[in-house]
Amino acid sequence: MPCRVICISRSLGAGGEEVGRTVATELGFRYADEEIIVTAAERAGVSPDTVAQVERTPRLIERILESMARTPPDPEGWSGAALAASTDRSVYEGLIERVIRETASEGNVVIVAHGASVPLAGSKGVLRVLVTGSPEPRVKRVAEREGLADAPAKNAVTESDRQRKDYLRRFYGVGHELPTHYDLVVNTDVLALPLAAKLIVSAAREA
Repeated sequence: MPCRVICISRSLGAGGEEVGRTVATELGFRYADEEIIVTAAERAGVSPDTVAQVERTPRLIERILESMARTPPDPEGWSGAALAASTDRSVYEGLIERVIRETASEGNVVIVAHGASVPLAGSKGVLRVLVTGSPEPRVKRVAEREGLADAPAKNAVTESDRQRKDYLRRFYGVGHELPTHYDLVVNTDVLALPLAAKLIVSAAREA
């Protein structure tokens, strides 16, 4: 059965976003990255910027829960006050996972980032992909894309890798990311981004 959901995890500078958009266009799927953040923010009654920051910064969770306590329950019963009263941070973090699962259940979607490959592991019709590469090529790509010197580009890649590792640990309990967490690992050190997208599209159609 052809895949109806493509999860793309990516390292900064590996070209995962560009690859994901190309895959979505080729398959006629919608592209979901910021959509996950916006939907979770709407459910929580906070700004998308705040949700984006909490994925990276654990210390902001308490402030978000305080904000959520001032909002009424949403139509599906998610109460900001109830979440704020909870002492378990996973209650809030579980909201993002719920949005990922709901997005996947609608089908015909490419979900980029947010560790979606982890909660959707074992789901039918899901292809889990990691788009990655060595630090040096990724630093070069970031420097060219953002107009940065090598030093700040290298710092950005290093910090992104740290945040990504922390995210997988905090949200999903993944202490060490493995190739076996994915169905396909694409290294863009040598593979051009269009070719990487082509491989993913082919795998999705043949799976």
